[in-house]
Amino acid sequence: MANTNTPWGFALLRGGGATPYGQQTTLYSIPTSDSTNAYYMGDAVKAATGGDTNGYPNVVKTTGTEAIRGVIIGIYPTQPYIAYSGASAALALEFNYVPATKANPYYVMVADDPNIIWMMQDDGITTASLVAASCNFNAQYTVTNGATTVSASASVILSSSMASGNATYPLKLLGLAQLANNAFGAYAKWQVRINVSELTGSFVGI
Repeated sequence: MANTNTPWGFALLRGGGATPYGQQTTLYSIPTSDSTNAYYMGDAVKAATGGDTNGYPNVVKTTGTEAIRGVIIGIYPTQPYIAYSGASAALALEFNYVPATKANPYYVMVADDPNIIWMMQDDGITTASLVAASCNFNAQYTVTNGATTVSASASVILSSSMASGNATYPLKLLGLAQLANNAFGAYAKWQVRINVSELTGSFVGI
């Protein structure tokens, strides 16, 4: 049976460290100055310059080729301790995205533990790479918006980038997610770990 094409960006699969993942997140701000990017559940983010007046650090959407701070797993319809909504009009709870145009800062819950194991679909394009030999390769990913305001991220692993070496690539492929009807080939769901995390190693401040 062929794999189904159902991308969702990064989906949290399990903790990867000695201590089980406790579902903790860190609250980050997306400033109004970001008028380019829309954000969806399952999008990866990196650090951005500065923070808001309450001390929450800013993040911005990644490009798929760089170090990652973490992944959005929650979006606040309103920010606690702040008297205004995170948008020009109040967000409904069923909306789980941040629009490109922002009248006020938005706040996102980011899973930024670098040991988390994620699940992500490949793009199904370079079929020669979608084989068992690609386990333990590194890869980049293609950043894609969700289709609607209630969609998850549509980002996918860039199959043409799967390769040995490439220590600066952001993802480490840990093999297939052990799901029913998931096999090597187009649109396979892979277990991945963040290979280049902003919270490990040494990175310059911004």
